[in-house]
Amino acid sequence: MEIKLLVLFLALVADRLLGDPERLWRVIPHPVVLFGKAISFIDDRYNDARRTSAERRRNGALAMAALLLTALIVGMLLSSLLRHMSWFGALIEITLVAVLLAQKSLADHVSHVATSLREEGLEGGRRAVSMIVGRDPQSLDPTGVSRAAIESLAENSSDGVVAPVFWYLLLGLPGLLAYKLLNTADSMIGHLNPRYRDFGRFAARLDDAANWIPARLTGCLTVLAAWLQRGRAAAMRSFGVMMRDARLHRSPNAGWPETAYAGALDVALAGPRVYAGDIVNEPMINGAGKCNLGAGDIEAALRLFWFSMTILTALVLVFCLIGLLF
Repeated sequence: MEIKLLVLFLALVADRLLGDPERLWRVIPHPVVLFGKAISFIDDRYNDARRTSAERRRNGALAMAALLLTALIVGMLLSSLLRHMSWFGALIEITLVAVLLAQKSLADHVSHVATSLREEGLEGGRRAVSMIVGRDPQSLDPTGVSRAAIESLAENSSDGVVAPVFWYLLLGLPGLLAYKLLNTADSMIGHLNPRYRDFGRFAARLDDAANWIPARLTGCLTVLAAWLQRGRAAAMRSFGVMMRDARLHRSPNAGWPETAYAGALDVALAGPRVYAGDIVNEPMINGAGKCNLGAGDIEAALRLFWFSMTILTALVLVFCLIGLLF
């Protein structure tokens, strides 16, 4: 476990400093791109609209189970191979784990929204936020752009960092690969629309289960970051809003980090939004918080994010040192 913690610590540092090297991915495909191609294959082959709902649910469950089993087997083979490669194998594992984390890439995308909104105005903000959220950007005013960016940052701090860390610590490379495959599948086929309501149901439900603990850990990590960065009052507000409003969210998991951010920053999030021309009415989170948001609020959320990631990395290092010393 101590070696795994050390690998994870170095991977977190590497991801924070380097992120995703775009030049590398022009030469070889990113693992998530490979996951996406595999999911597209099963979608094209087995998601037949002419079949009954039960048949499509069965096909989706069996196809996803096969992909997850493949990811677990590949992860076990990789782990076995790398264990026999001494320090070079450890270096490869650090690289693989870093590649499958998303601290810097997430922060860079959200930071781009703040910069575009500040320097290019509403149209720039809309264009930048459309790269990270699925809602209709033309329906967003500056507050809507800012809310979307902060919500995406909060939710993906769990999906993109804390959950991969959790599953790597629990099951090693097999768990990390399987989680990233599942999370990619949820983003591609886990939608409640006519095409995917049945076929993607298994992936969506399993992703909810896989993120249940990490989402709540992310919320608690955010509360701790709020306490150390912004003071006791911000932490108490963050915890109170999280416990009160998390269950108002349509997702069983995303509400935990989002409400923790809303309380820590004292901003109002969620509310009605537009997807593909359809208005989705959702309750406000921390409705008593600041309602008119802008680039400065996105930047404040980014500072909170990086502080929470620093705490996460420090905790991994502390547990690693405790294991090595005792």
